[in-house]
Amino acid sequence: MSRSLFSRYDFAIINRSFWPVHPVLGEALLQFAERTAGSKKTCVVMQDQVGIRENLKEHGRGKGVTFFPCKAWTTSASGILKRIVDTAFFMLWVVGVLLWTRPRKVYVATDPPVLVPLVVMIYCKMFRASYVYHLQDIHPEAANVVVPLNPVLFRCLRWADGLVMRNATKLITLTEEMKSEILARSGTVASIALISNPAISFGEALRATEVKEGFSFCGNAGRLQRIPLLIEAIQRYLGRGGGLKFAFAGGGVYAADIQALAERHPQVHYHGIVSAEEAARLNRGYRWGLLPIEDEVTRYAFPSKSSSYVFSGALILAICGEQTSVAQWVTSNRLGIVVKAGVGELVNTFQKIEIGEIDTSGLDSSRNDLKSALSIDRYIKNLELAIFEESPIR
Repeated sequence: MSRSLFSRYDFAIINRSFWPVHPVLGEALLQFAERTAGSKKTCVVMQDQVGIRENLKEHGRGKGVTFFPCKAWTTSASGILKRIVDTAFFMLWVVGVLLWTRPRKVYVATDPPVLVPLVVMIYCKMFRASYVYHLQDIHPEAANVVVPLNPVLFRCLRWADGLVMRNATKLITLTEEMKSEILARSGTVASIALISNPAISFGEALRATEVKEGFSFCGNAGRLQRIPLLIEAIQRYLGRGGGLKFAFAGGGVYAADIQALAERHPQVHYHGIVSAEEAARLNRGYRWGLLPIEDEVTRYAFPSKSSSYVFSGALILAICGEQTSVAQWVTSNRLGIVVKAGVGELVNTFQKIEIGEIDTSGLDSSRNDLKSALSIDRYIKNLELAIFEESPIR
């Protein structure tokens, strides 16, 4: 290698979640790192759950990229306290790697939020480097929706994150609604690029031979996805003799509750944690995809499974308020329908779908333009433009 191992790095990517455990954003960031390494000395700082070096070697990936993996001690289903400790450990790891590699430019996302971006900002101030801050979520507001924080702690974290926003050379986020929140609460003058999260298309080979009349849900069954409400609505609908089927896949704090629901009702199937390819096949096998989200959190985040539903061809049943960014995205792209988050409303919608009272003739079945916009190639190109050149293409 012509560049010395001990010379200063040109570019660092910092994101706790990575390939192969996270096959969509993780794959996109891996491809981004590989492409960047062609012209820049690039490193990646991430958490390792399955042995990243062995997987990279097995699949012939990561050529030219230096990896600094930190052992992961928790998952999305772990308790809050354990995840806080794990985040603190990762933060210290990031500090050590930054001081060792001294990158000139850093890409850092909100995974994990606040503390890791804060130490990146401090490093960049000390070593005259620059950073781009990718707000996949806006914290601590998003966390506060899940578990109300101590008011003093909340104000401290919000102040710290606002400081990170104001000192970034550029910000990246997902929606106009999130951009408005960032501007309103941070006062940043940095330009803000909007880049939608990508999805993987596994091609027509995964097209299901039979599409079941019912619903799939593939993603994190976490605290923001209205899972208790969804479970109650499904129980009531099936208790009234409903005939549609429900399939769930993924982990999260409510995974055990979904498993219990499946054990009580033969029309409900829980597939556990599956690969991205298996999730794509599952989504293609059902007429509808469930997209439940807490209204408040749509100001600070956007559900990651939404892009996957686009490629699956499934119609989307969004469970949220009509004025949210999620509802507007579903309706403006003619992807499905929106139902208010209430048990009665959900049961009524399930029944209407079963008897054919929901008109879907005006919905977009091909979605070709949207699929192109959500491809990994477009995502990587947008990242390159936002970080190294100009504003991303839309």
